Amino acid sequence: MALEELKSSIEQEFELVNSLQAICYKRGSLKLLDQTKLPLESTYLDVRNSVDGWNTIRDMVVRGAPAIAIAAALSLAVEAFNMQPYNGTSEEAASFLVNKLDYLVSSRPTAVNLSDAAIKLKDIISKAAASGDAKSVFQAYIEAAETMLKDDVASNKAIGSYGASFIKDTLKDLKSVSILTHCNTGSLATAGYGTALGVIRALHTDGMLERAFCTETRPFNQGSRLTAFELVHDKIPATLIADSAAAALMKTGRVNAVIVGADRVAANGDTANKIGTYSLALCALHHGIPFFVAAPLTSVDLSLSSGREIVIEERSPKELLNTRGGLGEQVAASGISVWNPAFDVTPSNLITAIVTEKGVITKNGTDAFDINDFVRKATGCK
Repeated sequence: MALEELKSSIEQEFELVNSLQAICYKRGSLKLLDQTKLPLESTYLDVRNSVDGWNTIRDMVVRGAPAIAIAAALSLAVEAFNMQPYNGTSEEAASFLVNKLDYLVSSRPTAVNLSDAAIKLKDIISKAAASGDAKSVFQAYIEAAETMLKDDVASNKAIGSYGASFIKDTLKDLKSVSILTHCNTGSLATAGYGTALGVIRALHTDGMLERAFCTETRPFNQGSRLTAFELVHDKIPATLIADSAAAALMKTGRVNAVIVGADRVAANGDTANKIGTYSLALCALHHGIPFFVAAPLTSVDLSLSSGREIVIEERSPKELLNTRGGLGEQVAASGISVWNPAFDVTPSNLITAIVTEKGVITKNGTDAFDINDFVRKATGCK
């Protein structure tokens, strides 16, 4: 695809599906919506280089596994564009970009999308360095990062479509459904539209959604600050609940399905997602409610046989000790110790199905998923 066509396509995708635009990119310029200030204030931060990108990811200015990968890639694309003309060799340009990618990957280790993007971008860098000068290396990298931005929107729309259809088939005796979700998996967590929230959007568009329930998602409150913000913005019927109210809500019979996102999916289907997801899966099992995961294939890590191998990030004690996820006044007793894991792992036996942009992964009479086989067939790889 020609450069001008790529730019036009990106702009059209955003106009169509991303009214809540968390990532504002033009070649040489990147602005990220500061999600720590939502829903009361919409402030965009300039990201001029990979250091700015690392800080915005670590500080959760941008969050959500797909958005993290794209923001990281684009922050380096901006830096590369603004470094030109570059006087080094193609090998020096390639080394510079590869080292910067390794640095960016260290910002949030649990989200596999970031490391997956880095591996793919490194391959593009290597090929460009072998056949061209430094300028062509930078050019190849920038165009690849921009393509990631465009592809994520298309991927999310496909997830929404597959997920909505599968839920309608699973709950075919119901004229409308109410869905519970956790954390934020919408336009603010991706390049646009969303994964789990994208499925909810698709159900709403199809006239099948009765109500979306979203949890607060403490301690950083991504549900109350971000998901509720998106649902209200899009005029989707929605209700916010405390994290601890989920089991009681399920007991009332008002939840027909649970759908969440994923930061990493192991080869057997064990899934790492925002802390509290495991609890929801256990509650759903007890109440006989299907539990779905929606994630792009970039969230799948086939190098891990199970969730026991997933590295779980622990975050600052201040997120629990202070209000507003650590940004406000102290509310906990001074001197108390804190355990603050950002994610937990939901075992595959608790997951009904995994929705991807290539279709829905289901089980074949076992407790685990054969994700290797699904990926091989979906991608045409042997």
